[in-house]
Amino acid sequence: MRTATGYRAVDETAPLERWTFDRRDLRDDDVAVRVTYCGVCHTDLHSTRNPGDFPVVPGHEFVGEVIEIGSGVTDFAVGDAVAVGNIVDSCGRCDMCTVGQENFCREFPTLTYGGRDRHDGTTTRGAYSDEYVVRDRLVYHRPGNLDPAAVAPLMCAGITVWEPLRRWNVGPGVRLGVAAIGGLGHLAVKLGRALGADVTVFTTSAGKAADAKKLGAHHVVVSTDDAAMNALAGGLDLIIDCVPVEHDLAPYLRCLALDGTLCTVGYLGSTTVDFMDLLIGRKSLASAGSGGRRYTQELLDFCGEHGIVAEVETMPSARVNDAFDRLAANDVRYRFVLDMSDLRSQPM
Repeated sequence: MRTATGYRAVDETAPLERWTFDRRDLRDDDVAVRVTYCGVCHTDLHSTRNPGDFPVVPGHEFVGEVIEIGSGVTDFAVGDAVAVGNIVDSCGRCDMCTVGQENFCREFPTLTYGGRDRHDGTTTRGAYSDEYVVRDRLVYHRPGNLDPAAVAPLMCAGITVWEPLRRWNVGPGVRLGVAAIGGLGHLAVKLGRALGADVTVFTTSAGKAADAKKLGAHHVVVSTDDAAMNALAGGLDLIIDCVPVEHDLAPYLRCLALDGTLCTVGYLGSTTVDFMDLLIGRKSLASAGSGGRRYTQELLDFCGEHGIVAEVETMPSARVNDAFDRLAANDVRYRFVLDMSDLRSQPM
């Protein structure tokens, strides 16, 4: 077994603590990655502050460099700059996997942490650590011209909004709406603008208008302003809804044009929809989550070509609990990223 050092939560009340644990030896199709930066996702916070299976090592959007490869690996070499997201394996045989949508694997994908290894049944431990071992087909080549810390959130927040942007063929002439400009939404704005769409941001605060415009939005609408929302009725082709809490979908559905789609990627719980809001205009309600190989490398290549990265605040990994506290207080614009290099320099 290989030895890794990282951070774990032992229960939902305790702060994360430094921990040394085992990683598996490389299989023929494995890649060992030295983790350099790992994004802090709201899922990480949720998994450590709610009842669940402990201990847990979070972290599922990370970048680094290859330090070792299995005997059957041909697409990567030691020293390659790479990125990994929240899926590290899948069945590879079902209808979803065979079209590169491993995120929808019929046998459920193996998650980067809290998942079940498909070979030995062990629980996967995440990338809040100095090293990660992952199946080669779920590793991606990272553009060398981009800030690696700011690339890390592309592997979760970025791909989550990229898939609907590509599925609904966002490009010149498309009128795109983005509801909420947090970790997901700010990347939807950047990517939508780069694809050539006319981008409208919905926000609950007029004070965020300047931020939205800086990110690339053409228009900003305060969603609590009934007059402004009514003026936009029928004006958008696609809305990516990144609001992370339960909310009324009707105001956004009314902003859609004929055959428009509202794609929710923020709040994924139960909700109520009045079908008249769908019927009038033949509108659609959809969702998406994460991404498979089909789109993930495409996203990274596109971001490399257009110079797109997340807006991040980077801090030493030893401050992970500070990041969690501030994330819980919504005190971040727009993503925390942990610099894992201090794990290799801190004393045990």
